Amino acid sequence: MASAYEKLKRILTLERDQNYRDRAVIGGLARFLTYWEKEARQEAERNRPPVTVDDVLRILDGYAQQTVTTRRQGVERLLALLELNGTEKPSSSQAQQAASLTWAAKRQGALDAVQSPSVPPMQSSRVLQRQPAKPQGKEEQMTLDSPVTKLRGVSTVIASRLAKLGIKTIRDLLYHFPRRFDDFSDLKTISHLHLGDEATIVGRILETKVQQTRSGQTLVRTVITDGTGTIEASWFGQPYLEKKLKAGTEIVLSGRVDEYLGRLVFTSPEWEPVQRELLHTGRLVPVYPLTEGLSARWLRRLIRSALEFWAPRITDPLPQEILEETGLQGLGAALFQMHFPDNKASLERARQRLCFDELLLLQLGILGQRRVWRSQAAQAMHVPQQDLQAFVDNLPFKLTSAQQRAIASILEDLQKPVPMSRLLQGDVGSGKTVVAVAAILTTVRNGLQAAVMAPTTILAEQHYHTISGMLKCFPDIRCELLIGSLSASEKQNLHDEIAKGAVQVIIGTHALIQTATEFSRLGLVVVDEQHRFGVEQRAALRAKGSGFQPHLLAMSATPIPRTLALTIYGDLDISVLDELPPNRQHVATAIRDRSSRERVYSFIEQQIKQGHQAFVICPLIDESDKLDVRAAVAEYEHLQQKVFPHLRVGLLHGRMSAEEKEQVMAGFKEGLYDILVSTAVVEVGIDVPNATVILVEGAERFGLAQLHQFRGRVGRGEFKSYCILLSDDPSPASLARLQIMEQTHDGFALAEKDLEMRGPGDFFGIRQSGLPTLRVARLSDTAILEKARAQALRLFENDPTLAAPEHQALAASVRRFWTIPDLS
Repeated sequence: MASAYEKLKRILTLERDQNYRDRAVIGGLARFLTYWEKEARQEAERNRPPVTVDDVLRILDGYAQQTVTTRRQGVERLLALLELNGTEKPSSSQAQQAASLTWAAKRQGALDAVQSPSVPPMQSSRVLQRQPAKPQGKEEQMTLDSPVTKLRGVSTVIASRLAKLGIKTIRDLLYHFPRRFDDFSDLKTISHLHLGDEATIVGRILETKVQQTRSGQTLVRTVITDGTGTIEASWFGQPYLEKKLKAGTEIVLSGRVDEYLGRLVFTSPEWEPVQRELLHTGRLVPVYPLTEGLSARWLRRLIRSALEFWAPRITDPLPQEILEETGLQGLGAALFQMHFPDNKASLERARQRLCFDELLLLQLGILGQRRVWRSQAAQAMHVPQQDLQAFVDNLPFKLTSAQQRAIASILEDLQKPVPMSRLLQGDVGSGKTVVAVAAILTTVRNGLQAAVMAPTTILAEQHYHTISGMLKCFPDIRCELLIGSLSASEKQNLHDEIAKGAVQVIIGTHALIQTATEFSRLGLVVVDEQHRFGVEQRAALRAKGSGFQPHLLAMSATPIPRTLALTIYGDLDISVLDELPPNRQHVATAIRDRSSRERVYSFIEQQIKQGHQAFVICPLIDESDKLDVRAAVAEYEHLQQKVFPHLRVGLLHGRMSAEEKEQVMAGFKEGLYDILVSTAVVEVGIDVPNATVILVEGAERFGLAQLHQFRGRVGRGEFKSYCILLSDDPSPASLARLQIMEQTHDGFALAEKDLEMRGPGDFFGIRQSGLPTLRVARLSDTAILEKARAQALRLFENDPTLAAPEHQALAASVRRFWTIPDLS
């Protein structure tokens, strides 16, 4: 076996022969040295080295960033020292082995490169040193927004297939990121393979055979050796491989080690010739979303080719000062490493850069919306102190300190000629409606109208009854309910009354933003369950103001961690109701496994016999082979027919029409059902004071924040209430997560924990928030998120429209990200 210094000499000689392009080994000299150092130091303990390890590392330090002249000087100096002092001669046994493996010696550089471990992140951006592919023919006229048909090998037929993946332009292709990576970077000798390994080997084909199976398929079988042993690899249905996999061909092969007739084998592994820079094997191999008619290898090659041309040429939208201050990688290098990382550290560094980009563009867009909204005049209001005091005195409870603070902030906003944009966050039962009514009363006493929009009819009805009840001590204030179920004549009459200002408080659903609804003087818009309304819907309701911009108060019962709220709702100021009223009781929470199911059913029946009602929540609508969870439909039938045949069981799921859902929820609230079996659609909104128990099936499938929302469906009346989490997962990790639900009733603490443990997912309704889709960023990346927000605020403060010459590329990125014509 060649000594470490012999390997070094061979690699440096090859590097000299290739004109110092850092291509002698895959991954560059930096990658080679990371594993060479350990081997060389071990040898140096036994024999005096021709040149010290530290000298080698010092001379080749930062090789990828050196000029060709500096590279040449360093390589020639080391070769001279190695030649002058001589390198360790191999033993006779080593010489015999080397002679029998002449093919391996020829390709030692490739073998060594594949074998090397990860490179530190600062050495992994070799794409910056990569020589840009020379433009050939039509490439000279391309831009990133050119259609993919401009790329070689992409016909109109192929382009139509790529379009199914959302790839229409070259930019789309570069941002079509892998959904995962197969880690084939673990190079092993055949003698060290074990069943089930995901491994890479480098070897020479001894023989290739083709045969037909009984089913008529073509089977190509090869036998490969690497000097330590042999192994068979086979491929079905690919007869063309016979011509490519000829005896004597040296290949890199990656895949899962299987077993056949007691022998280890590879079945349909990835492979490629060893002399090429590895693309499909021997590395972190990207796995992309595909569609019919596109193969993984073809798409991989297309993306690699596009990156070779565009990565060195792409304009980086981040100003130089941001790159320097944050230490982020350049965009071209990040894009290359995001697709074809040198190692996991390189991948994470690239992800951080692209994650920062998305969060920065998100923040800049939100800040731009805030600037536009606040640039329009709003009606400055006076505070009707006597009426507000009468309102508070008539409440059957005392306001909490949090409610008082929120009301004070809102009243301060309403007195300004700038439109209020405030998010009122409060846990279930924290008293958000009372705060909203204080704002509504102030608006009405200033001769203006207030509109309250809820996501569902049943929520709108609940608000109508609650708000009109709270305002009953002011008989001159007229509240009306505008919902889709009203008859045409009722709607027309109500529209007329609203338009002439005879109705001061209008509560409704999406009907409020329809063109038929015209307000006389809309001064305040209250949006409940803020995360269920997108930016466009909020803007449409605000546009109903005549002559001035109405104030906006958005409410959400979904606790959102502050950092996340600043990102998603950066256009809004935030008030938090972080304490519950003294009379609000906690819901007793318990975890149970499947063996307790019968006892749980008995407990539910006891509650119903006492005149109460129960929820049963199931996470899926249809049975799944992968998830051991009961589907809502099957659970409904099981409970109605076998467990509670004498009780009235209702069913609610997402595939019902909006009208059917409304009917079922209204029926449950009116007492037509004893038990309501439901999927997650019951998470927010329904208020049934008589419901005292909620059973969550497959509780481990839900996030903590969502489980907390379910728990909030009970305990809304005067009766002691219970939440039972039935889990089918006995693992300690699952149990520990659910135990957090037993230990805390603080929705904000649970949301923080949920974000930390599971990531944001959609527990706060990101898909419904009207925000652009994030391809790379995880909103749980708190450090990057805060860094992006700080940079966005500074940019916005100095250049709110991004009009400066150095911000033009960034402004274009913001417009693309938000698909808006311009930022001003």
